[in-house]
Amino acid sequence: MSVLKPAQLSVSATKRRQIVDAAIAEFQENGFAGTSMDRITERACVSKRTVYNHFENKEALFHAIIELIFEQFSETVTLSYIPGKPLRPQLVELGRAEGKLLMSESFMRLVRMAMGETMRDPALAVKMNERAEACTVFSCFMAGARDAGAMPGIDPAEVSEQFLGLIKARAFWPYVLRSNAIDAETMEAIVQSSVETIMARFAPDTE
Repeated sequence: MSVLKPAQLSVSATKRRQIVDAAIAEFQENGFAGTSMDRITERACVSKRTVYNHFENKEALFHAIIELIFEQFSETVTLSYIPGKPLRPQLVELGRAEGKLLMSESFMRLVRMAMGETMRDPALAVKMNERAEACTVFSCFMAGARDAGAMPGIDPAEVSEQFLGLIKARAFWPYVLRSNAIDAETMEAIVQSSVETIMARFAPDTE
C-alpha cells in the first residue's frame, strides 16, 4: 500500500484510494452480499464512472482489498537473518515487524473485513491461505539462521509457524473481533516472551 500522503498522490490514485476506503467501510458494515457498487460510489463521493474505471465489479474491488493485506505485510516485514550477528536481537526485530502490523488499526480493519468474508466464501479462504503461504519472510529468516548454524537442524517452516503462532495467539486472535488493536507495551511483552520460548526450544546454546 502506498505510504504517500494525499497531496503527493496523483488525482487518479487519490480517487482509487477513496473508493477502496469506502469499500472497506461498506464491506465491514454490511458484508459482501449487502454492499453494492452504488453504495460504495456514494460513500466515496465520486462518480459511478470513476468507480468502474478502476474496478469492473464488486468482486474485483474486494480482491484488490485482499491484496492490500499482503502488500502491507510484504512492505513491513522485510527482515533477513544476518550471519555473524546474535540471533536473539534479530528474532526480536522480526517479531516487532510483525507486531507493527498488528498494532495498526487500518491493517486490523482490513483483516477483520476479509476474515468475515472467508466464513461466507470457502473458496476465498483457500485463496487467502495460498497467498499467505507465499509470504515466506519468516521461513526464509529461519532457514538463514539454520544454514548459519544459529538454529541447527530445525525445520524453518515449523519454527516460523510456531513463532508466528506464539505472537498471534495473544496479539492477533483476541483482537480480531474488537474495534481496536493491541497497544505497544503489550505487544513488546508478547514479542519478548515469544522470542524466549523459541530460543529455549530451538537455540538453547545460542545468543
